[in-house]
Amino acid sequence: MNKLKKLRENREISQSQLASIIGVSQKTVSAWEVGRRNPKPRELQKLEDVFGVAKEEIFFNLFSYKM
Repeated sequence: MNKLKKLRENREISQSQLASIIGVSQKTVSAWEVGRRNPKPRELQKLEDVFGVAKEEIFFNLFSYKM
C-alpha cells in the first residue's frame, strides 16, 4: 500500500509525533498508513521533507496511473 508506517517505525516516531509534525491528527496518520485516506498535497510535501524520501515512493499507489 505505502511505505509510511515502515519509514515512521524506522525513525522511531509514533503516529502522534508524526501527526504533530505534519499538523494533522493521529487518526489521520493511521488512515494514511492503512490506505483509508490520502494526504493532501501540502501534507505530502511535509512527509517528503520529514523523511527525505520522494512522496511518490512513500505513496506509490497515489501516483500509479493505468494507461
